[in-house]
Amino acid sequence: MAQNHAAPATKGADIPPVAVRAGIELQINGENYRHTGDPQMPLLWYLRDVLRLDGTKYGGEHGEGGADLVLVDGKATSAIGVTMDKLSGKQVTTVEGLVTVKGELHPLQQAFIDEDAIGCGYCTPGWLIASMDLLNRRKDPSDSDIDTLPNLCRCGCQTRVRSAIKRAAASMKQGAKA
Repeated sequence: MAQNHAAPATKGADIPPVAVRAGIELQINGENYRHTGDPQMPLLWYLRDVLRLDGTKYGGEHGEGGADLVLVDGKATSAIGVTMDKLSGKQVTTVEGLVTVKGELHPLQQAFIDEDAIGCGYCTPGWLIASMDLLNRRKDPSDSDIDTLPNLCRCGCQTRVRSAIKRAAASMKQGAKA
């Protein structure tokens, strides 16, 4: 005699689907994210507390000193000074995002290492981001161009930072020719 076996009930079949939560869509270091929390949250806290990207530093409530800089659509921006609601559809690059897809250091990062342009290291991520912004605008920056960067370094690495930026500019020009 053939037994009649009913298909087992699908676990959770009686749970109705829920619509995707509305949020702020943005891209960070090439990855897509949706922020569904407080739209007035500063980007810095989203990066550090939610995504655990802690390269970007807190430099004061107004971003003084440049330690909190990130690139937003390629332009250096204070991560404490911009709220999530201003970032819909934007591309954000943090210091962690400067590394190539293959995991290699960006020429600017390598130049900072080669020139020993890292004192205590707290300001370094901001210097790297501000320098990237500068190098995107000026392929061969002058000392005057570098002096316009908003970053502060209490360790006194400014001279080595200048050398690192110039080394990176030369390396990037060389890489563009190859």
